[in-house]
Amino acid sequence: MSEALSAIPTDIACGLPETQLAIRRAVLALCRTMNWAAINEFSLPAAGRRADVMALLPDHSLICIEIKSGLRDFQTDQKWPEYRDWSDRLFFAVDDAFPVDLIPPDVGLIVVGVSAVPPALRDSVLAEWTIIREPALHRLAPARRRTLVHLFATTAASRLMGLEDPAITSSLRAARRAE
Repeated sequence: MSEALSAIPTDIACGLPETQLAIRRAVLALCRTMNWAAINEFSLPAAGRRADVMALLPDHSLICIEIKSGLRDFQTDQKWPEYRDWSDRLFFAVDDAFPVDLIPPDVGLIVVGVSAVPPALRDSVLAEWTIIREPALHRLAPARRRTLVHLFATTAASRLMGLEDPAITSSLRAARRAE
């Protein structure tokens, strides 16, 4: 561990699972407030890439929100620049202890007030969010937008179907395995 990183408290440097969950919940509350349709863990057509949160806006644009639960999470993530190719705008969502000057200036920034919520309560208390900076616009090509909107719709419909009748979902999975 580097000397600079070892001077930072572990929950800030590495990120606690409770912190990640609190940030995600606040981001989803932001999406509801802004009338953005959001999907967690959205699989992108790029091999092995999954956006933490993908949101479809009323103007048909797509926003990718990458959650960083700590400094180490941010420093070790080498894939986030690729998300620009799959969204019109890219945000980072971090907690209020995160050193925000490390976030690139063309990426949007959402800060979640996690420090006011004790770690034991972070799964039940909704932390407040603030959009600190809007991201640069990188308009998707029309063909890529069509592909992503279709994938967004089918992902949302599949997840909803699974929630409405889990027995059907499991019998469909079993039937697919038998084929």
